[in-house]
Amino acid sequence: MAEEKIVNAAPEEEQVQDTNELRQIRVDKLEALQAAGNDPFQITLAEQSIHNAEIVERFEELENTDVSICGRMMSRRDMGKANFIDVRDLTGRMQVYVKIDEIGEETFAEFKKWDIGDIVEVKGFVFRTRRGEISVHAKALRLLSKSLLPLPEKFHGLTNTDTRYRRRYLDLIMNPEVKDTFVKRSLILREIRNYLDSQGFLEVETPMLVSNAGGAAARPFETHHNALNEDFKLRISLELYLKRLIVGGMEKVYEIGRVFRNEGCDTRHNPEFTLMELYQAYTDYNGMMDLTENLYRYVAQAVLGTTKISYNGVEMDLGQPFERISMVDAVKKYAGVDWNEIKTLEDARAVADKHHVEYEKRHGKGEILALFFEEFAEEHLIQPTFVIDHPIEISPLTKKKPSDPDYVERFEFFMNGWEMANAYSELNDPIDQRERFKAQEAQLAQGDDEANTTDEDFLMALEYGMPPTGGIGFGIDRMCMLLTDSQAIRDVLLFPTMKSID
Repeated sequence: MAEEKIVNAAPEEEQVQDTNELRQIRVDKLEALQAAGNDPFQITLAEQSIHNAEIVERFEELENTDVSICGRMMSRRDMGKANFIDVRDLTGRMQVYVKIDEIGEETFAEFKKWDIGDIVEVKGFVFRTRRGEISVHAKALRLLSKSLLPLPEKFHGLTNTDTRYRRRYLDLIMNPEVKDTFVKRSLILREIRNYLDSQGFLEVETPMLVSNAGGAAARPFETHHNALNEDFKLRISLELYLKRLIVGGMEKVYEIGRVFRNEGCDTRHNPEFTLMELYQAYTDYNGMMDLTENLYRYVAQAVLGTTKISYNGVEMDLGQPFERISMVDAVKKYAGVDWNEIKTLEDARAVADKHHVEYEKRHGKGEILALFFEEFAEEHLIQPTFVIDHPIEISPLTKKKPSDPDYVERFEFFMNGWEMANAYSELNDPIDQRERFKAQEAQLAQGDDEANTTDEDFLMALEYGMPPTGGIGFGIDRMCMLLTDSQAIRDVLLFPTMKSID
């Protein structure tokens, strides 16, 4: 039985032979090609003069013009001495008309042995079929790479999410919309860089292996450096090294890179994810709000062609001024609790008990406020919103508000009920910073394994003097989720963290 008969058969017939048997058929074909001196794996260069999408876009100009395309053969319609095949490249599919009289009997005979999934080169001219489909009329064909494993059958495709994430290469082959998502992700990153570069920022790189993983509330991964015989951690944030550069006189810096947090996986969390942090001297968190608003508008317009985005059918408008609300006002609005009336820790615990907000003994008044915000307010923040002025207990690297030292000049940016960014007027007082680190160390001793530890080198840098600075961290993956209408973070990570099958 010929291979293409199996591939193009009905689903129940395709399942008669298992993958190993189908693979062996293809291996036998490969060995026959090699024995005849036609090993496709010896080909080192192919001619790709144009992509499929460009042929469609420029058809009026290219009709009857010779082209050379390359891609994967995804289907075949066998009509004896003439075949139609679909060839898919990065940009999409192209129908190819293959006729024995055009390419010769010998080449046609070899072509008939090719399998769905093989990678091919087609040389021919552009035309439109009687049914009106833009196609390439083949004048020469060449097998560039042999596919030894059969693709999932076309009727059911590749839908199992676990298999899709583990075998992303197969997901990209079978689901063109997945490839579109990752092309769009690349464009998002490009436009972020374009915007920041245009604003005078410098892109830099800082260490991933660090002795002190600070800058965020998260549990780090730990490792050991054999040559130095020292323990290291994978960074959980980019903050403390970028601030060192501000001390050094680099007034506008940013970094886009992977950070690592030893935490669970869900639809919005992956232990390894992409973070962007930027720092700008001589501005504050108000400047960071303006930058965030402008950046999001710019990227959406550049990538999507609009400032209105839709996620799960909910429209969000980046073109309108972003709302600004304090955490205290958000809790008052959505929980009905006026934190200005909460004078003591005992008051905070009492109101938490009344509203069934769980807290721990170590939590202070400000931390309980943050718990109220998470419980009652976050889910309502669908349109772009800056939540400003956080309690000092949860903001160890942030400047106090001059008008109220219980709070700091910090904001979190929310869309779709998700935290999208976190920003501060950066703390540049080394004495205050040391006291904040001490408070974090105390929390660590009480069992908070996400608390920061004291970074003596960073404190030394601050003692040389850091100018007033605004800083912000953006979750790039969540931004990509919103702008591509993707339902889980794994849908925008090419290779998400997965539990080993073994």
